[in-house]
Amino acid sequence: MVLQHSDTLPATDRIDRYPTRLDAPSDHIERSHPTVWGKVENPALANFDADGFASVDELLTADEVADFSAEIGRLAGDPALRDDDRVIVEKASNQVRSVFEVHRLSAAIAELARESRVAGMARQLLGSDVYLHQSRVNYMPGFRGSGFYWHSDFETWHAEDGMPTPRAVSLSIALTDNYPINGSLMVMPGSHRTFVPCLGSTPAEHYRESLQEQEIGVPTEADITSLANRYGISQFTGRAGSALLFDSNLMHGSSSNITPFPRSNIFLVFNSVENTLVEPFAAPEPRPGYIGSRDFTPLSS
Repeated sequence: MVLQHSDTLPATDRIDRYPTRLDAPSDHIERSHPTVWGKVENPALANFDADGFASVDELLTADEVADFSAEIGRLAGDPALRDDDRVIVEKASNQVRSVFEVHRLSAAIAELARESRVAGMARQLLGSDVYLHQSRVNYMPGFRGSGFYWHSDFETWHAEDGMPTPRAVSLSIALTDNYPINGSLMVMPGSHRTFVPCLGSTPAEHYRESLQEQEIGVPTEADITSLANRYGISQFTGRAGSALLFDSNLMHGSSSNITPFPRSNIFLVFNSVENTLVEPFAAPEPRPGYIGSRDFTPLSS
């Protein structure tokens, strides 16, 4: 059975169109909300509606890649940030895995997020002005870099942040070359049209564990098998400076990196100002603002 949900009510109501964190398995929900809410003018985004993602070659120049690589190296090595909650370290290696709210820690990244070549793509797809729901830098060191299990970001943002609808997009900007062998992102083209309810209840402060290794809010192996058979799997590879823009409900993940070639990226999440957060749909309280921002100031302001 396929469930359908009406989108005639305003985004800020408390009707839960995407129930998740359930006690028992439930059918997948076919998305009724649009993928593209505005008018696409960038040719690179032509297939976004069908695929749920778009690759952008050479978003950054070689000089910009060098500058931003130095900037994220500075953040990872800053001893003043080592005990900051915004810095997430690998369980096994104790190396920095992610730094959150980087647009508040780096003026250069904040400026990049506002640029028309970046935020402008999000505005085209979402059909409104946008704000940063989340920003972070991801580091996947060589030899011991841990992957990210299959998941939909929207499932977490809906359950734990209170994002009403999947009217958000993520931009992953590569600062290192992405090879098929060093843990580059895998996606299921078209899977953004299917919402997968997950099992389990959300413990208090679940984010502290999930940012290192997510165990709640992930699909079952049967779910992943079903989606993979239906949609297939593609992999994002490309030179440093390229980028992947993808829908918030796209199923994606990455394997661990046991090669000598590290992988790092700037990760920016743009949410529509017409899709602002309410109370979480499946968590006792919202996650901290550095993970799910409740500052809805438009980037064009």
